Amino acid sequence: MIWNLSFGWLFMAVGTVCILSFIFALALNAIIGRDGFGPFGTMAVLTGGFFASIYAVNAYGVSLRQVQDAAFAGLGGAFVILLFLLLVKGVIRRI
Repeated sequence: MIWNLSFGWLFMAVGTVCILSFIFALALNAIIGRDGFGPFGTMAVLTGGFFASIYAVNAYGVSLRQVQDAAFAGLGGAFVILLFLLLVKGVIRRI
């Protein structure tokens, strides 16, 4: 799905996901505080996780023809990656 987009649409998709991730990251940073990655770090993790999970699900063989399916796969993957990284950081800080 991602490799079928032209440069303009891919740029708009990355920009939209970055903006929405930053807004969410600001709120999440207020909740998590020192245990998080800061607003820009959380935004980068969410954006990278969003597109990486869409790519991984599509490479696995699942067809993401509808936008809702791709958004669900992207959000799920982004939050799983963020959760994993926060757990790793929390364990490392407490050791």
